[in-house]
Amino acid sequence: MPPFTLSTFAAIADAEVLSLYNSVGWTAYTNSPDVLFQAIKSSSFVVSAWNEGGKLVGLARTISDDATICYLQDILVHPDLQGTGIGRALFERIKERYHHVRQTVLITDDEPQQRAFYQSMGLTEGSDFSSGPVRVFAAFR
Repeated sequence: MPPFTLSTFAAIADAEVLSLYNSVGWTAYTNSPDVLFQAIKSSSFVVSAWNEGGKLVGLARTISDDATICYLQDILVHPDLQGTGIGRALFERIKERYHHVRQTVLITDDEPQQRAFYQSMGLTEGSDFSSGPVRVFAAFR
């Protein structure tokens, strides 16, 4: 695993944010950079990952009431470093920060590797709950 550092206090330059989001192809965000910057600024909690050279290589952010729910809005790792433990470390930091909330919620793409990753992190897909399926409703604009 390449060395990296997590930070919850780092100031992140707009260009670094755009570079990371572009690297994973999240153009829904990068097509409106001012909206992305405002979203990050308004997040409840942001944790970032940095390589030894000081380059942003991962980020996770949440929206939360800090009592009953934590919505994991974004978790992304530069494609060259996916599978190296950065995503796991980001997610673990989120779980640590919100260990006391009742619900952690995530909506993500329907890709097998993502399902496997989130299941390995202790999340359960709504249709797989043992007490019966959970319905998730969302509107995307």
